Amino acid sequence: MVIKKILQALRKNQTMTYEKAKELASHKDAGVRLELASRDDIKPEILYYMAEDEAPEVRRAIAANTATPRQADLLLAEDEDHEVRVGMAEKIALLAPGLTADEQDAIRKMTYESLQILARDQITKVRQILSETLKDVADAPPEVIRQLAWDAELVVSGPVLEFSPVLSVDDLLEIIANDPVSGALGAVSRRSNLGEAVTDAIAASDDQDAIAELLGNKSAQIRENTLNNLIDRAVNVNSWHVPLVQRPQLPAGAAGRLARFVAENVLDILTARKDLDPETAKEVRSIVNRRLADPVELPTEPDDESLDMEPIAPSKMKEVREMEKAGMLKPDRLNEALQAGDRDFAAAALVVMSGMNEKIILHAISMRSAKGIIALSWKAALEPWLVEQLQLRLCKIPRQDVLIPPFGQDYALSEEEMTWQLNFLKDLSS
Repeated sequence: MVIKKILQALRKNQTMTYEKAKELASHKDAGVRLELASRDDIKPEILYYMAEDEAPEVRRAIAANTATPRQADLLLAEDEDHEVRVGMAEKIALLAPGLTADEQDAIRKMTYESLQILARDQITKVRQILSETLKDVADAPPEVIRQLAWDAELVVSGPVLEFSPVLSVDDLLEIIANDPVSGALGAVSRRSNLGEAVTDAIAASDDQDAIAELLGNKSAQIRENTLNNLIDRAVNVNSWHVPLVQRPQLPAGAAGRLARFVAENVLDILTARKDLDPETAKEVRSIVNRRLADPVELPTEPDDESLDMEPIAPSKMKEVREMEKAGMLKPDRLNEALQAGDRDFAAAALVVMSGMNEKIILHAISMRSAKGIIALSWKAALEPWLVEQLQLRLCKIPRQDVLIPPFGQDYALSEEEMTWQLNFLKDLSS
């Protein structure tokens, strides 16, 4: 009955004397101490005393109390009860704006120190609360934001990587370069108004999901060369196709290249674009019509059928040589033959364009040699997207085995490697 009266008095929120508060702070009943700890009109020294209360629910109330002095907060930031630290994180994060590592004011310095301790907390939820609260705060402490950005848990690093204006370009480039936690590059890729230095670094990575996010980020600035390189690499990466055809601006020739390999439902998006110039729109429609009229099934697994080709028909070689003399043997004409399944024409074109012996070309095709075809394509000075088509449609190499060039390069092999491949093929054919 006595305790009930005490609790009723506490809940009426009537002004309490210092002596009465001091007495109740040591009361044997935890419920009484809890009610006292929740009040914001208690003297700081009493709240500080209660920060070491044996009951965790009392310490949780002290942690959440905005009247609690910073000295007590510093204690509670390392409390053994993680729910106490969660309450601390929720409160301290709101006090973070404007704090720096070199605070001179004692109270602000203790607040900063509490924030640093919580940013290193072993419980993910504590760090997550800080990240979610500080992710879009422009004057959040840079050291704390960087620490959260490097966190091993994506729920902690993700929010600041995606939104924090505190992170600099150098911060982002350093994180990208150091193989961050899975999903971190995707978070960076979604940032608003990404500059070219960062988009180049993401595009150069092997993170297909992050690159898909980057391509879908319409505010990201992507260099024309970078975008062209990604189009060359996109043949076998379906998740890039839709964001690529939806990019706000496509480089010259990109629409036609995309039309050669994206799925039919994606073609609809491409042909519906209103910003294609008449010549490009005509090229896209022409490619689409050819594909729909004569679709070619690409292999996904090696088959048992031999790829040994008969010698190229003299009439086909004559046709191709005449086209070459007339200046009509262009990459697009070779691609048309590949799309139509005319492997005889494609092989003849590769002979003429590379200047290599027919037996060499046929050996590379028969062996399903991706490296050999790349070397022959290099000799013929063919564009990267066409090199992939030759692997897929002339040699019938399964998609997963097609060799694509690393970021910033035209071919998947070095010049030394391609020269070796050509000499190897010559030896085989001699």
